[in-house]
Amino acid sequence: MPKLSVWFVRSALVHLMVGFTIGALVLVQKGTGKLPWSWALLGWHVDTLLVGWMTQLAMGIAYWILPRFGTRRGKVGFALAAWVAVNAGVLGSGVVLLAQAPTSWLALTRGSEGLGVVLFALHAWPRVKPAMTAEERTSSS
Repeated sequence: MPKLSVWFVRSALVHLMVGFTIGALVLVQKGTGKLPWSWALLGWHVDTLLVGWMTQLAMGIAYWILPRFGTRRGKVGFALAAWVAVNAGVLGSGVVLLAQAPTSWLALTRGSEGLGVVLFALHAWPRVKPAMTAEERTSSS
């Protein structure tokens, strides 16, 4: 597995652990009422599981599994920038939600996540090619 895929997948697993921990704290509050501050973490719980875990895991597997053309995996810089942008966005949104900062700051962190997805799409787009038809296979042999 390429090193950048390892980074994506390991980061996704860290986000999964953080998201489950936050979810457990919120559930303790629902059941016992002893952690009222945990409700402030609910937005981060959703963000870290949806973007940090699921999206990043999909990106890591896609980076690994999409076909290479030649020896390169496409524009690796775009994929690395996507990893940085997604992780910065998820961590930033957690800080913004905990600090109860202005909504414009939250929009900035979500924009970073969106930028990461766009950068990864720019990286992956040239690697997605249509399959050869039966006619193309027979004519090339």
